[in-house]
Amino acid sequence: MRAVVQRVKNASVTVEGNTISSIGAGLLVLVGISGDDTRRDMEYIADKCLNLRIFEDANDVMNLSLRDIGGELLLVSQFTLYGDARKGRRPSYIHAAPPDAARDMFAECVEVFRGKWEKIQTGQFQATMDVFLVNDGPVTILLDSKKEF
Repeated sequence: MRAVVQRVKNASVTVEGNTISSIGAGLLVLVGISGDDTRRDMEYIADKCLNLRIFEDANDVMNLSLRDIGGELLLVSQFTLYGDARKGRRPSYIHAAPPDAARDMFAECVEVFRGKWEKIQTGQFQATMDVFLVNDGPVTILLDSKKEF
């Protein structure tokens, strides 16, 4: 499982002109699911996201987590995180989970997060979404449950 974690002042998701989710200060997390991900991968990503110390403390040092600041979380499924563009010009998505499996796994992932934190919104799986954000910093962290980077 991969995640792009962005510290935001606010973020929202719009589908067909309708805002379906929005958050204030916190994290926008783009989630990519591979065909071999398990609940263990979900737990790893959830724990990392909720406990990353990437928010400033009173001394302007990144020393606080989402939990510490009571922030919000917006989870958006994004299969393109498994795009492999090392060959040619068109990315291969062979390592991304197939849509039906990914739908179920993303729903399970959301439940894993909700079991650990209540301030969660989501995008709409397999929809064309407009994702708006004000990146705070900017601060962007890449996570991979298999620790490939």
